[in-house]
Amino acid sequence: MLQDLSHMDRITQLQDEIQRILVIMSSSISYLTNRSNFLQVSEEIPITKQRNPDKFDSPELFEANKRELVDDLIMKAKQIEVLIQSLPAPEPEEQQAKRLQELENEMTTANQEYTQAVERAKNLHGQFSELLRTMLDAADIEASLLSKQRST
Repeated sequence: MLQDLSHMDRITQLQDEIQRILVIMSSSISYLTNRSNFLQVSEEIPITKQRNPDKFDSPELFEANKRELVDDLIMKAKQIEVLIQSLPAPEPEEQQAKRLQELENEMTTANQEYTQAVERAKNLHGQFSELLRTMLDAADIEASLLSKQRST
């Protein structure tokens, strides 16, 4: 059980790291599209739009930031790879099927016990209600006899 929790912890860590790499990718795309200047890639297609100089980074800074973004992505990918490698190997299908059957048997037993407990609670409730009715009826009869005796 403790080992299963450890595996679940690794899976949670893996989910967190995947979320972080997606944020890095999103931020990288945003940076690359917002902080670059328009460059002509073909002589046949002219540049028709320019950005203000304060809206894009210098080519040197842009290249340095691109390298940093790539380094961040590579580092995060390696961390994810380490987490994936630390996960246990999947158990064979036969073992999974056996474990699932055992769990189903346990669930069936627990369900039967629950049904029996509910049935017993209903029976006890019925007995208690009947006892209470009997006591109240007896008290009513006693009260009525006492009032008859006083009136005579």
